[in-house]
Amino acid sequence: MYTETHTCSCSSPDVSRRSFLKTCATLTALMGLPRSMLAKVTEVAESDSRLPVIWLHFQECTGCSESLLRSSHPMIASLILDKISLDYHETLMAGSGEQAEQSIRDSMAANKGKYVLVVEGAIPTAANGVFCKVGGKTAVESLTAAAEGAFAIISIGTCAAYGGVQSVPPNPTGAVGVRDIVKDRPIVNIPGCPPNPYTFLSSVLYYLTFTRLPELDGLGRPLFAYGRRIHEHCERRPHFDAGRFAKAYGDEGHAKGYCLYQLGCKGPATYANCPVQRFNDVGAWPVSIGHPCIGCTEPDILFKTSIAEKVQIHDPTPFDSYAPVDLGKKGKGMDPVTTAIVGVAAGAALGAGAMMAKRLPDASGGEKKECEGHGKSK
Repeated sequence: MYTETHTCSCSSPDVSRRSFLKTCATLTALMGLPRSMLAKVTEVAESDSRLPVIWLHFQECTGCSESLLRSSHPMIASLILDKISLDYHETLMAGSGEQAEQSIRDSMAANKGKYVLVVEGAIPTAANGVFCKVGGKTAVESLTAAAEGAFAIISIGTCAAYGGVQSVPPNPTGAVGVRDIVKDRPIVNIPGCPPNPYTFLSSVLYYLTFTRLPELDGLGRPLFAYGRRIHEHCERRPHFDAGRFAKAYGDEGHAKGYCLYQLGCKGPATYANCPVQRFNDVGAWPVSIGHPCIGCTEPDILFKTSIAEKVQIHDPTPFDSYAPVDLGKKGKGMDPVTTAIVGVAAGAALGAGAMMAKRLPDASGGEKKECEGHGKSK
């Protein structure tokens, strides 16, 4: 069997050209672009242009960086690091202390107005920000200084976007998201705990391809990734529509893959592309392995409602006219015999209505009659 072995010039040596093109096709589709744009996206991904990036860490667990770097498919991390010039990242950079501080100062001065500022983690504001300091500066001071020279900011993860778990009442550190502090720069929120690496890479490639930021929703999220509710593309949606719900972890319905709404799934109120662009490149996401969605991309759901709490949605059960889940048992809806009787009655009523309509007088006062062989009235 023939296998391509030549490698892509813009990625790591162990990535084949075929894998690279497949990834570009995935990113093109994820951004909602037509297939005709694949060549343009591939061209940008192969180019030598690199976007200067300063990446700051505040109140966080580094999970967003880890999910990016430890993706099971090496292409994502490789392609991201090939497309951006990561001038400052406390977890990855070799320098430390004064050397690290000098690198961020040099990058900010050399790329003023040209670099993207990526922020990971919430920003504490209480007690003059003493709860998070790097290089003798508070998080607020570091964020404000770096944001001044950035042309755009990407808040990666729910903590940076909305404050995350640190901002849950009583919020002793006064943690907030980037948007609560920076008001004079475009901000792209990529929430999630953690967000999908593809969403971050797609946002970067979108800018490099069109020299503008992607279209955002009311919460500053890219519409291509957060434009639809999880509920709309969930593989368990047919069970929801049919009224088949898991009632407890490990019960028969849970084992059969029934809808997890009764267990507190927040999918009907959560906007994200998790069911479409899944994690770890193995087709996995929380709902697929039996855990309800916790609404990690929504500012008013994650950490502010319990996992078992059900979100309020319209018609959480099927309409009364739907067939019952099990026709052999007493359930919601009409039994087969009743359904047949109602069907016959409805058919008779429709037929009678049609005959009456034929006998109604027309505009000239005469009775409508059908022409033989044509079925038209005259």
